[in-house]
Amino acid sequence: MGGFFGCVSKTECVADIFYGTDYHSHLGNMRGGMMVLGENGFQKFIHDIRRDQFRSKFERDLDAMHGNCGIGCISDTDSQPLTVFSSSGTFGITMVGIINNLEELQAEFLQNRHTHFTESWGGGVSPTEVAASLIASASSLAEGLRTLQDKIDGSCSVLLLTEQGVYASRDKVGRTPIVIGRKEDGSLAASFESCALHNLGYKVIRWLGPGEAVLLNRTTFEIDSVLPARKVMKMCAFMWIYYGFPAASYEGINVEQVRYRCGENLAKQDDGLEVDAVAGVPDSGTAHALGYAGYKHLPYRRSFVKYTPTWPRSFISDSQTTRRHVAKMKLIPIQEFIHDQKLLFCEDSIVRGTQLKDTFARLPEWGAKEIHVRAACPPILFGCKFLNFSPSRTPLELIARRAVHAMENGQEDEQHLEKYTDATTPEYQEMVRRIREEMGFTTLKYQTLEDTIKAIGFPADQLCTYCWTGKD
Repeated sequence: MGGFFGCVSKTECVADIFYGTDYHSHLGNMRGGMMVLGENGFQKFIHDIRRDQFRSKFERDLDAMHGNCGIGCISDTDSQPLTVFSSSGTFGITMVGIINNLEELQAEFLQNRHTHFTESWGGGVSPTEVAASLIASASSLAEGLRTLQDKIDGSCSVLLLTEQGVYASRDKVGRTPIVIGRKEDGSLAASFESCALHNLGYKVIRWLGPGEAVLLNRTTFEIDSVLPARKVMKMCAFMWIYYGFPAASYEGINVEQVRYRCGENLAKQDDGLEVDAVAGVPDSGTAHALGYAGYKHLPYRRSFVKYTPTWPRSFISDSQTTRRHVAKMKLIPIQEFIHDQKLLFCEDSIVRGTQLKDTFARLPEWGAKEIHVRAACPPILFGCKFLNFSPSRTPLELIARRAVHAMENGQEDEQHLEKYTDATTPEYQEMVRRIREEMGFTTLKYQTLEDTIKAIGFPADQLCTYCWTGKD
């Protein structure tokens, strides 16, 4: 996915950009970037962070950067921020999202023989450069941001660094968040994660609406309206369930509170189940498990602990073998909390199932008597086409789709999968049974879509639940 942070400050902004961006490290691990604007003009540094954390790569650059206006990003795709020279002026750009019609837009631009692209990613053109080209093609930055929103298929939230300040533009249906904060001295910040603001002294003012764009003015330190909010909202529900940091809030709803409520909802559906203890699959499963244990008045025990001082995230490598090995090395069992125990584990979701299966396959070796698993959201049947979450070459990488594929003898059609998204149907129950058997669990239950939405506490028609329902 990725995340970003930008600010206009009454003093040097470099430290705020550095720490504010670093607070987004849980959202991506490919590239990191910082750009500031000051007396020396635009300055930027971009580093590969696949093997090192953002902080360690950028600490050495801080003394060389000076300015009172800047942006920073964590990217899971191309190198960002980019510097763009346009008729509307020079600007820096960073984006979060995915452009599904990238090749179509690229071809449209290249029909003009005087157009070319310089940045590449994944064997093709950089999505950020295509977004920048759409903005630069308009008569003003405001019109360019509107053009970007209207022409892309996918989602795109953007920060622009300009002589006027920082433009913040939220995706046209608000799939990803942008929150605005202000310091006591009047300095302003725009951030993907609200928790990036707190320790830097910013107080949350408000979240931008879907499609809304504002300018954090570096001269007046006012928030100038650029584009009004649109009416349709489709905020990604999975941000609360998995991606978001526990201290973050979206639309005023805290991530950790939602996860506790998910655990409580799962517990309410488990009448008659007797277990010795509840555990979470680190890290995001922890809050779900605490909610479950609290409602059931059961002991919460850390049967696994994650070793984080040196191990990078397991999905960092292109090699599935390496990812599985890193995942195994990071989770260390506490055998005293496993041996001779009937255990219930809460997990945020079950996507491919590979790493989770490897983890739980070791539990019988350590003497676990029963292994019950509860997932805090419905089965993921559709690969996300909006936020680059868990990109898959084929839907059959998703464990739920593999079960359906087997049940339908390879003849399933995405347009006719609705019976597998409804927890009351026999087809759904059989799908879950097959997943349970493949994973080797004693029992397996998923939270229903209704309970997931209830736990979030946001209107259902304003949430994106595509990965569970296949509906935009």
